[in-house]
Amino acid sequence: MPRLIPLARDFQTPGRSLVYAANGLCATSHPLASAVAIDTLRAGGNAVDAAIAAAVLLGICEPQMTGLGGDCFALVKPAGSEEIIGLNGSGRAPAALDVEALLGEGRIAMPIDTPAAVTVPGAVDAFCRLSADHGRLGLEACLAPAIRYATEGVPVAPRVALDWAEAAGRLRGDAREFYLLGGLPPRAGQLFRAPGQAEVLRRIAREGRAGFYEGEVAQDMVASLAALGGAHTADDFAAARAEYVTPIRSGYRGHELVELPPNGQGAAAMLLLAILERFDIAAMDPFGPARAHVEAEATRLAYAARDRFISDPETVGSALDHLLAPETADRLAALIDPDRAQAGLATIAAASVHRETIYITVVDAERMAVSLIYSIFHSFGSGLASAKFGINFHNRGAGFSLTPGHPNEARGGKRPMHTIIPGMLRRDGRLTMPFGVMGGAYQAAGHARLLSNVIDYGLDPQTAIDAPRAFCHDGTLSLERGYAEETAETLAALGHRVVRAAAPIGGAQAIVIDAEDGVLIGASDPRKDGCALGY
Repeated sequence: MPRLIPLARDFQTPGRSLVYAANGLCATSHPLASAVAIDTLRAGGNAVDAAIAAAVLLGICEPQMTGLGGDCFALVKPAGSEEIIGLNGSGRAPAALDVEALLGEGRIAMPIDTPAAVTVPGAVDAFCRLSADHGRLGLEACLAPAIRYATEGVPVAPRVALDWAEAAGRLRGDAREFYLLGGLPPRAGQLFRAPGQAEVLRRIAREGRAGFYEGEVAQDMVASLAALGGAHTADDFAAARAEYVTPIRSGYRGHELVELPPNGQGAAAMLLLAILERFDIAAMDPFGPARAHVEAEATRLAYAARDRFISDPETVGSALDHLLAPETADRLAALIDPDRAQAGLATIAAASVHRETIYITVVDAERMAVSLIYSIFHSFGSGLASAKFGINFHNRGAGFSLTPGHPNEARGGKRPMHTIIPGMLRRDGRLTMPFGVMGGAYQAAGHARLLSNVIDYGLDPQTAIDAPRAFCHDGTLSLERGYAEETAETLAALGHRVVRAAAPIGGAQAIVIDAEDGVLIGASDPRKDGCALGY
């Protein structure tokens, strides 16, 4: 990456400054998590320790977004090396998942709010694996802040309160007892406590993964799901394992994007960027109709390919090579008419943009870097929680297809296609920017938009994150309010079904590693409550 030259900020208008630090830096979606990450670094921990400490705390600070009942993925660059390690912390469907029963109910898509959508949580095993293999302080120290805050309570932040109120109706049964206060969603500033999760974290701190996947905690989850009609067993939980995977790489205008392979949708971000590389994006107004139109058409094509091919690593086969082949991008780019939205282009299958994910990036003084994403999918996941400890079950199984013969067809013991993807950007063989974009289905498009803002337009990461977003999904082109009305009108005239986004589109964090000055430069999305902090 050319040396970052920040744009001159107008300090008389609202905005955020980039955060500079020499020793260590983190960026998260909640200020308490950012503070805990820095405290962990200052206590002698490395970037992995800080990322685990902050991520687990985010399950208490933003329980509608993530939690112990969810999945995570991570990219890690060790200190003193430019190697990038990938970890897939996604869980599998229960072995006894009854797909025939779902089809017999007349379903054409997976449910989002029943135990059938609950895959075995994979994040806890991933955190245990990362701590043992790459951490420095050990689990007990990393989990201590989350245990304290879960016991004493965290003040609910403004964006969290907004999301909580919108999603409260999804909570059912035991989940209402654990995630509502007096039957109501908490308002900003009220304390939220999770003593049951504090106890679970104490057991993980003492026993490692066995404290979650075996014994009383696992029994609570299995019994709770069984009482709701789930097919999960103790064996399903005991068998859960995170897996190291080889990251995938692709180029964009002299830079190298690093993503995780399927079952995540990182290959869709790569395909989308490859299509955009066939156009002179830099010559277009960054927030004008021409760029938004080409990006929307490319997104429709890349996501249609995603929905057709991406699945469990054991079933994706040669499809990954096809998605990343230059000839595929050539053929798809040729389908785009710069002057018209084509009704015949495939649209995204996802019916909504899920905002329920947290992303964290940390770089320490030795330049170990972590890019980690952790999610329960929909807001409050399945809306269900375990009876004793209040573990909120994610609904990642909703990512499966019910189409017979589809690579992503639901099946017992299988991992679904995932929306959450951590990213890293390299230049000349060196890591230049760990980054990530939250927002469910938006994430692949968000990776492409963020990198295009930085690479095509030379925006610094904070300006690139702040910039207005557009997303073409389910046949609709959603525009944030930052887009001018004239742009919206032009896009409509091109044939797009344009709407104004009902909520902010996604969120993002990034850290630039400036090797020339020896500093770290952090950015965090104003669409969330969080911040970048360093020391």
